[in-house]
Amino acid sequence: MCLRLYPLFCAAALCVSLLAQPANPQSLPLDGNKPERLEWFRDQGLGLFIHWSVDSQLGVIISHSLAGASDDYVNRFYRDLPRTFNPTHFDPDALARLASVSGFRYMMFTTKHHNGFCMWDTKTVPFNILHTPYEKDITSELFQSFRGQGIATGAYFSPDDFLWLHTHGKQIERLVPGVQPSSNPDLLALDQAQVTELMTRYGPVSAVFFDGEAKGLRDLVWKLQPDAVVTRGAIETPEQNVPGAPLPGAWEANMTLGTAWGYQPSDERYKSVQELLRILVHTRSRGGNLLLNIGLKPDGSLPSEQEDSLRTLGSWMFINSEAIYATRPWVVTNEGNVWFTRSKDRHSLYAIVEDDDNAPVWKRGTTREFILKTVRATPKTTVGVLGQNDRIVEYRPNLNPQSTFHQETDGLHIRVMRAQRLRDSDSWPYPSVLHLTDVEEAFTPPIVHTLAATRSGATIMLHGDWQGAADAPGARFGFDYRIITGEDTQSRLHGWQSLPVQTAAHPGAYTAEFTPDPKERYEVRAVLHHPLLTLYGEPEVLK
Repeated sequence: MCLRLYPLFCAAALCVSLLAQPANPQSLPLDGNKPERLEWFRDQGLGLFIHWSVDSQLGVIISHSLAGASDDYVNRFYRDLPRTFNPTHFDPDALARLASVSGFRYMMFTTKHHNGFCMWDTKTVPFNILHTPYEKDITSELFQSFRGQGIATGAYFSPDDFLWLHTHGKQIERLVPGVQPSSNPDLLALDQAQVTELMTRYGPVSAVFFDGEAKGLRDLVWKLQPDAVVTRGAIETPEQNVPGAPLPGAWEANMTLGTAWGYQPSDERYKSVQELLRILVHTRSRGGNLLLNIGLKPDGSLPSEQEDSLRTLGSWMFINSEAIYATRPWVVTNEGNVWFTRSKDRHSLYAIVEDDDNAPVWKRGTTREFILKTVRATPKTTVGVLGQNDRIVEYRPNLNPQSTFHQETDGLHIRVMRAQRLRDSDSWPYPSVLHLTDVEEAFTPPIVHTLAATRSGATIMLHGDWQGAADAPGARFGFDYRIITGEDTQSRLHGWQSLPVQTAAHPGAYTAEFTPDPKERYEVRAVLHHPLLTLYGEPEVLK
């Protein structure tokens, strides 16, 4: 630690226990996330994650470059980077406007990442944004701008603090007992003081994301901001992956636009808009929110590739947000490439049609027919396409785009035409959304479980079952696995791989042999390939 910062840091640490006390202490019930606030959170659907810190200047991974770094690297990180961090092109109003038009309903900003740099005017440590050439409170600027656009504000906060570890002579690392706040009372006190500042000086904070040990901090949030929803630290927040099945209650998937959380100027691969929409649709069909991350450049601007993706996402949301906001899962997540959400009042069902990678794009003026096997019409049912009026196709007066449907024993038959003009080319390469009203469930899905595995020498026997009221001729059962070696408990970077499947027309238990690489850690899940859809059991980590 540089001599210029160290005395100030130590002096600030002496008053941490005082700062940790609420400005207006009172006895409040600490019941955790309020049920009505969790319902509000589930309604939002789409949030904007903003990763930004002092090391964006380097274009390396945010914070984690300090783990395993030499003393020289660490010292220069903490001494030199604050001197040059001056985001002169930071425009929080423009960023908030972009977020609004892109369809985001809440934001989550990295107020402090693991490196310990505070993006607000903290009184606890000098390693903060006010001790840079910028000299302005970025958290305050962002919160004010986003609230001005009607977007709820949220604070990401890391209880892990590499600066604290470094100044106290501890190895910089995460997720081992010796560096956790629960093992270091002074670190916990510092965290509590900083959370108190964020919860008492910046107005209403709608959500808080604790990227690390939340013990001793969640209750402080709920005491100071009773309406705040604690996400990570209280509900499921899978990272860089979407669960294969709906999770109970409120949950949130955290995904990057590219491969990195923070800004990386080169060697980055951004997801296509089709990929982003697929992630959004699959997340909402399974009942979760999508928290989609951007990484600002050192000068505060947003990389053009990220802005372009958000604007195209926004055009889709402008047309189809009704299928994303205030929705809950249908009786199944999907029938093939048709994915479902249902309004929480159960009046509307949305069938979101993903184009098959090998099929031609659904062009304006052409029709498609669908058979929805899990949907039954009622006398009040209507069918249409979100965004269009079903009355005209511009310059094509001979075409009748009126949607039609009829009920048969094998399902609800629907015929619809793409009629709205959205591109000069007449091609719209993104999902179209069918809007159905007053329909009934026509299917009870099976339930799939991943059961505890058993080991015999180098071989592991995987166990799973599926349960249902009826046989399913043609069904197949199998197991997926993926490597999780060296990953954070929330992160999953490797894709699933499949073991051979077996016929499984009848409910019951099924097994498969798996011989893992002894140097790797694995996660497995059971899979039922039902004739109507594919269902997954909850992932289990192999012991």
